[in-house]
Amino acid sequence: MPEASVSSRFDVRGLCCLITGAGRGIGRVIALGFAEAGAQVVAGDLDGAGAESVAGEITGRGGKALGLGLDVTSQPSVAEAAARAEAFGGGRIDVLINNAGINVLKPSDAITPEEWNRVMAVNLTGVFLCAQAVARVMRRHGGGRIINVASIFGLVGPVLHSATPYATTKGGVISMTRALAVEWAQDGIRVTAIAPTYVRTDMTRARVDDPDHRALVLGRTPLQRVLEPEDLLGSLLFLASRASEYVTGHVLAIDAGWLAE
Repeated sequence: MPEASVSSRFDVRGLCCLITGAGRGIGRVIALGFAEAGAQVVAGDLDGAGAESVAGEITGRGGKALGLGLDVTSQPSVAEAAARAEAFGGGRIDVLINNAGINVLKPSDAITPEEWNRVMAVNLTGVFLCAQAVARVMRRHGGGRIINVASIFGLVGPVLHSATPYATTKGGVISMTRALAVEWAQDGIRVTAIAPTYVRTDMTRARVDDPDHRALVLGRTPLQRVLEPEDLLGSLLFLASRASEYVTGHVLAIDAGWLAE
């Protein structure tokens, strides 16, 4: 067979991609971006109406998409979403992007057990449940790619605000990524993660647009800019495509140079 062209290695057309937390923010941008690149998108979100709205945007532009309610903390909900995604993809799920996440910005000694447990459930257990369910599907058709959305605060402490539960879960996601990559390599499942710095979303906009806080962020950022959700797309498309065939267990920092200092 002729060797694949360079452009074809980056091609995600026709791939079935399940994206969690896709109803708004980063997840919405990922869903729209992958659909524009030709992927079949399954947009899952706790806000089912939001997920369906994103799917509607995609189909309205001529793409193929399914929106569904998904509670990543619930094993039955995750199992149902995986089954529906598999059926939508014609018996396949090629890519899972574990994006759903929450945060609690409070001093650590003020965090309640309920707040701690909720962040753990969404950001860590939810990532595992989705990876577990989708890996079972991927294994049946020879593999796939799982991409976890971690954070630079899984690699270094969040020095500009208190976010211990969030940082703890993102460190756990990074360790989980490496463990699953090793365990599932024999099944053809590549498991990677991205670790963004501050990204301007509905959840972070008030902080990153505040002049004083923005100055603190930019003071630690060599490229002197706050990331937009679109800035993550190139790296995610690379990790989802055949161009990253020999990349697994890797955590790709998308941080405008934050960790280099």
